[in-house]
Amino acid sequence: MNAAVITLFLAIVALTLVITYFAAKRTKTASEFYTAGGGLTGWQNGLAIAGDYLSAASFLGIAGAIALFGFDGFFYSIGYLVAYLVVMFVVAEPLRNLGKYTLADMIHSRFDAKKVRGVAAGSTITIVIFYMIAQLVGAGALIQLLFNIPYTYAVLLVGVMMTTYVLFGGMTATSWVQIIKAALLMIATVVISIMVLWQFKFNIVEMFASVGASQEPGFLNPGGQGRAPLDSISLMLALVLGTAGLPHILMRFFTVRDAKTARSSVVTATWIVGIFYILTIFLGFGAAAFVGSADIIAANPAGNMAAPLLAERLGGELFMSFVAAVAFATILAVVAGLVLSGASAFAHDVYGQIIKKGKATEKQQVVAARLASVSVAALSIVLALFAQNMNVAFLVALAFCVAASANLPVIVYTIYWKRFNTAGAISAMLSGLLSALILVAISPNVIKPDGSAFITGDPIIDLTNPAIISVPIGFLGGVIGTLLSSKRDDAKYAEVKVRANTGYKEAK
Repeated sequence: MNAAVITLFLAIVALTLVITYFAAKRTKTASEFYTAGGGLTGWQNGLAIAGDYLSAASFLGIAGAIALFGFDGFFYSIGYLVAYLVVMFVVAEPLRNLGKYTLADMIHSRFDAKKVRGVAAGSTITIVIFYMIAQLVGAGALIQLLFNIPYTYAVLLVGVMMTTYVLFGGMTATSWVQIIKAALLMIATVVISIMVLWQFKFNIVEMFASVGASQEPGFLNPGGQGRAPLDSISLMLALVLGTAGLPHILMRFFTVRDAKTARSSVVTATWIVGIFYILTIFLGFGAAAFVGSADIIAANPAGNMAAPLLAERLGGELFMSFVAAVAFATILAVVAGLVLSGASAFAHDVYGQIIKKGKATEKQQVVAARLASVSVAALSIVLALFAQNMNVAFLVALAFCVAASANLPVIVYTIYWKRFNTAGAISAMLSGLLSALILVAISPNVIKPDGSAFITGDPIIDLTNPAIISVPIGFLGGVIGTLLSSKRDDAKYAEVKVRANTGYKEAK
């Protein structure tokens, strides 16, 4: 614990609290709390999306995964980047045209049933908690490394701060924290990458040759992690398809005024995200070359501290403090967005639309959202305390698996399948959600013979990420549920199709 670390951390925290203070003055209505009143421009929302997406998994987890496992760790970068093409071409514009605050609003535009909204809200909250655990694990490891305080206190500290942003500032504060954090993260990543290349005289071929020679054979080839090819394919499927079902990313499309702005947001975000994930090569292989796996594992068994340790080796303690402060801001921004999406699912969908039947006042909705924020944060903190030694990129991949299995099928069918009905929507979400959760529960993530997981024994399936099974089950569940029900509403689909493509809604 030194003056530089304390000063930089306090500066980051002070900046985010000032943003929250001013945002709180502008957050009075439900629309302002959930979506910043739809007032963000394309470039602002693009930066905020990138800030939401470039999480602890990206900065801490991927750098560690590449440093420890070589090319296999880079699979995460490839998957996260390609995923944005699915969002841009399939989901972004129709979702903005059909929705209001949440994913459930979008599905409800075609199926006016409380059951559909309730299941969608449950799916959202499940994904949010998976994702939140990953961010809190990363935050706990980071604070533990820098301040030498117990992991439990570190997680509690981050949990209290993230809840403060959402509780008082809503989406406006969350968006601006994400925008500033995205800029800081890109600066830190570019500087570290240049430092790494400087060591190899800006010769990338020399870098790979040097890293390959200093590591075990196969480090630069696929399969170095010992993952089976089928498991790698399953992981990539989760990453590529999961983004289009992530609640906190989907929610960002409601913070702009129209579909055109939503589309430009995704283009901006894709450029930022693309540059970042290319640079993770230098973060990961740089850490392997200059820090070494022994020191990385000593700092954190899952490798989550590779990037801050690399910054320390190349730029000294002051630069490491800056990188750690940026990583801290990264986690705070992402968890604030996650808390907000989980809270909106409960407060808007469950309380506002199901319990109050759409008759809740603006004040009641905002109060419910704030109470839900505290509840979601508290549950995530408790769960994160038990996941200390898990790699954050891996934990996020499980959240992507659930999102791809439960949310993506119902989004695609709602927009593009005329025959789709209420029974199909419910069965798609439930079959995808339950199959993903059950398969994770019987996988090596939870059961291992060496006692390093939650249960000691032989796993029933060998896949660490079950997306290759659960995603088809989600799509198939939607088909079976639809065909077993005779209900269909072609007129409603025609209306939804026009709205999804044009944004036009007939005045009532």
